[in-house]
Amino acid sequence: MKRALLGADEAFGPDRVPPPWPGRMAVIDGEQIFVRDTPATRPDAEPALYVHGLGGSSHNWTDLSGLLADRLDGQAIDLPGFGRSDPTKQYTLKAFADRMIRFIEVGDRGPVHLFGNSLGGAVAVRVAGLRPDLVRTLTLVSPAMPFLDPRRSLQGPVVPLLALPRADRVAAWMMGRLAPEEMAEQVIAACFNDVTRVSEQRRREAIEEIRVRYTATHYADAYVRSLRGLVSSFLRAYLPGANSMWKIAAQITAPTLVIGGRQDRLVDIRVAPQVAKAIPDSRLLILDGVGHVAQMEVPRIVARGVVALLDEYERERTRV
Repeated sequence: MKRALLGADEAFGPDRVPPPWPGRMAVIDGEQIFVRDTPATRPDAEPALYVHGLGGSSHNWTDLSGLLADRLDGQAIDLPGFGRSDPTKQYTLKAFADRMIRFIEVGDRGPVHLFGNSLGGAVAVRVAGLRPDLVRTLTLVSPAMPFLDPRRSLQGPVVPLLALPRADRVAAWMMGRLAPEEMAEQVIAACFNDVTRVSEQRRREAIEEIRVRYTATHYADAYVRSLRGLVSSFLRAYLPGANSMWKIAAQITAPTLVIGGRQDRLVDIRVAPQVAKAIPDSRLLILDGVGHVAQMEVPRIVARGVVALLDEYERERTRV
């Protein structure tokens, strides 16, 4: 593990708030996955794949993927059951990772520069650890890797509900009590440290995303079962066996950037250094005054970290 470097801020030009990138449906093994494409601005841009967190969507990568468009030809996906993607039969880390692997294989764009936030970070760890041939570099933003103290997450009080046989009904009832505007404000408050960094356009988009969730009858089930699968992976990580997320992280060969927000309310801040320590070729970037979604709260800083990683990757590849 080493300290992350930052590229030049001037390389990104003035701040702007781009609209969501164009979306389309892709069929993977008979199921529809919603994909947003960030068109590259350079013909030699390399492929990238962005994977969102629990309850998120491809919208979560709009700003970062736009900043990186001169280096990366980006695709951000909605995980199965989230955003506009179809529901699926299994909501485990293995199932999500298998779907991402198939997405890369079917698209014939690999290897990719892989990005993951929160749940998507854990999925990306599994992809990079088990299929190193598909990953050029890895960027993890507040990855939801194992920690066993629920008091260190705002989702801790929800964990006991996972034992209920129809927890999805409870979750749907709880969500249904709030208007989309109220739910969006709660999500923003949980994920951001400084909510003033959220533009009005992004607030409107967040509200629209909540409305999409409310019309998707499968959403509560997808959320609860994904959280249950994540918690299960936390428990297995400390048991013997090949499925330990820490053992899988130790197998990653791709150059990796691990980013943590010091004011993260959802993932224990101690996790990011542990992840960086577990991954052999890693760089750690801890951001003061930042919450759970650094790629949305401070996208320019995250982009600077990624550019430094890409530059290092290019130098190493040229040297070989």
